[in-house]
Amino acid sequence: MTQLYAQAPVKTVSVGNGIDYAYREVGEGGVPLVLLMHFRGNLDYWDPALVDALAQDRRVIAFDNTGVGGSSGTTPGTVAQMALDAVAFLDALDLARADILGFSLGSFVAQEIALIRPSLVRRLVLASAAPQGAPGMHGWAKWVIDSVGEPEVVPAKVLDVFYTRSPESRSTGEKAFGRMFSRAEFDAPTTWQTRQAQYDAITAWGIPNIALLERVAAIQAPVFVANGDSDPMILPRYSHLLAGLIPDAEIKIYPDAAHGFLFQHHEEFAADVKDFLDRP
Repeated sequence: MTQLYAQAPVKTVSVGNGIDYAYREVGEGGVPLVLLMHFRGNLDYWDPALVDALAQDRRVIAFDNTGVGGSSGTTPGTVAQMALDAVAFLDALDLARADILGFSLGSFVAQEIALIRPSLVRRLVLASAAPQGAPGMHGWAKWVIDSVGEPEVVPAKVLDVFYTRSPESRSTGEKAFGRMFSRAEFDAPTTWQTRQAQYDAITAWGIPNIALLERVAAIQAPVFVANGDSDPMILPRYSHLLAGLIPDAEIKIYPDAAHGFLFQHHEEFAADVKDFLDRP
């Protein structure tokens, strides 16, 4: 690997749907690994330590979906349209086959991509994930959305959602934030329109509908589901439910960790993802 994520420039690619997508890539070789971001996040919200660990022996691509950060257009209000837009971006990069890692909202989009374009997805990593229609998923707890959904984002409140109250977890969260925002060049911030559209999509995804749970049984790719044991945003039981519904899925729950488990346990999670992606 010749370049680190914190130094990777923002590139753009123009797509047939009229959108200019902003993205960063590091690493080379292997099947490309595409990263799908969480609610209100842009390219800067990926922990460089995690991305660099993932990119040691493969090409890793992070991008802003339509209307997010440095990408043009208007953020859609449905997961289905976000998935179609992501496929358009991957087509523009001539990626006929990819591994996909979706985090939180990104994990919803990743599931949808695997359903609408099965030939595109070789392996699927779903972090802080839940299936569409799961009972109890209709919106987040008030204190959670109050912490991450206000016009002005307060880092201390975000830490409350992404990390536990233990000194160890909170310390790793503060270090992850420091790594994320130590760049010379930052992505464009996400807008209030993006916040509203993304939460509309998340809320619609969580409308209880038992019939929709059957959809993920059609996912053909091997799947690795992961979460923290104390995630208040996507409760671990929903990740267990998702893993149980997908035919070829496995699950791991990381200790003393909340929504940001993959940054808190970035070395272990990267090693687990590498092991999963490298299997014959």
